[in-house]
Amino acid sequence: MANFQNVGTTNAGIFTVNNAGAALPGCTPTMDAAVIQSGNAFLTSELEKRDPLIRKPLTSVTYPRDTPIEVGGGWVDYVSAMSVAYSMTGGSGASAVNGGGSNGIPVVQASVSKGAFKAHVFAVALRVMFADMQRANFIGRSLDQMLQDGIRLAYDKHMDQNTYIGFDEYATTGLVNNPDVTKTTAATSGTASSTKWADKTPKQILTDINNAITAVWAANEYDEAGIPNHILIPYEQYSYITTTMVSDLGTETIYDFLKKHNVAANHGVDLEIVPTRWVKGAGASNGDRMVVYVNNRRFVKADELVPLSRVMSAPNVTNVCYDTAYMANASEVQLMYQTSMLYVDGI
Repeated sequence: MANFQNVGTTNAGIFTVNNAGAALPGCTPTMDAAVIQSGNAFLTSELEKRDPLIRKPLTSVTYPRDTPIEVGGGWVDYVSAMSVAYSMTGGSGASAVNGGGSNGIPVVQASVSKGAFKAHVFAVALRVMFADMQRANFIGRSLDQMLQDGIRLAYDKHMDQNTYIGFDEYATTGLVNNPDVTKTTAATSGTASSTKWADKTPKQILTDINNAITAVWAANEYDEAGIPNHILIPYEQYSYITTTMVSDLGTETIYDFLKKHNVAANHGVDLEIVPTRWVKGAGASNGDRMVVYVNNRRFVKADELVPLSRVMSAPNVTNVCYDTAYMANASEVQLMYQTSMLYVDGI
């Protein structure tokens, strides 16, 4: 019988040697059915470096950036908002002048109305099988935490859709598709007869933005608080204006040029021009849409009436698992002044 002395490795794999230093026949692993049942297969599978990073799905949510989110309110079905309109006998012009011998003065009246906006419940369950929970203890990962991250991702994507386009199934809309908002088409680029920014000069793009800002401001009775401060555009247009120079000198991008010379900036308003995927193809004839509006809670907001919460957890003996319910209550986007927003299609 051979007297085995040690075990070593070569480029060819794992081998066993005898006292004479010669490799014994049949000792190089071939990973066939027989070898898989042997210790060699186990040893080969152990020779690995495990990456501790778990790569989650790639995604993007921007809803907290583009509308104010108010937290609190409880489990309600609607969110209400009050508004008031004033009127005066004869109007606020010459009829308000009180001359000598007058025996009466105009009377101011107020009309108070209430608007209601829908709220809905978000609910999802987390289930961890008992056997899987025990297996997870061996690898040092929390299966429960991994599934919680999935629930949070689902909730954020739900809120993103709720904010921008709403849900057709429940007849709700968002920032991008509100039917009460005025729609217009971008101006053409002169002789090219194109409305797309890619075919326009920086000055023509600035004209599109200034025309939209001025139109909204005029519809808001030129109230200083009603000057638009937020613009949504597709990622392609955003990439174009942030990487294309105004001139061959290369000292300023179109984005910098627009930020400096728009109408809002001249009135002390910091205009934000930001990208979102929801306006891509949202316009007439599937054209790209620009949304110009006042991003302020007085004009537009949404309510997170009950933030995403772990509401209950219990063992499930029938399915040998632990079930946990997560719920939240959120409202649709509330546009208080329809005049504070404008859609410009075809950019």
